[in-house]
Amino acid sequence: LMDKTTANIHWSEDFALDQLREAGLELLDHNYRTRRGEIDLVLQEQSTVVFVEVRYRTSSAYGRPEETVDARKQSRLRLTAQGFLQQHRDPHNTPCRFDVFAVSGKPPDHKWRWIQDAF
Repeated sequence: LMDKTTANIHWSEDFALDQLREAGLELLDHNYRTRRGEIDLVLQEQSTVVFVEVRYRTSSAYGRPEETVDARKQSRLRLTAQGFLQQHRDPHNTPCRFDVFAVSGKPPDHKWRWIQDAF
């Protein structure tokens, strides 16, 4: 039986998390939700809180996965991130950034890009 926190996690999110942990980031939360939206992964890199949007596409035929994070999505992510910081950190003194982790294809032939400071 899977617990509800991992039931709806796409393999690309698990993959992204593994890569980011290998790079030295520490998981704070995942699938953080407010009524404003959801953030796939919230991590910490030294003193910086890193909000990560994981995007997956089976192919790049209709554009790369990272191109799907449009202005509307970015503004929802910013609002949701504000909620996280207000709950868990000092929102005025916590450095933070927004990354996009883009995955395309299926394992074992998938490709990925980690775009730091994406917006």
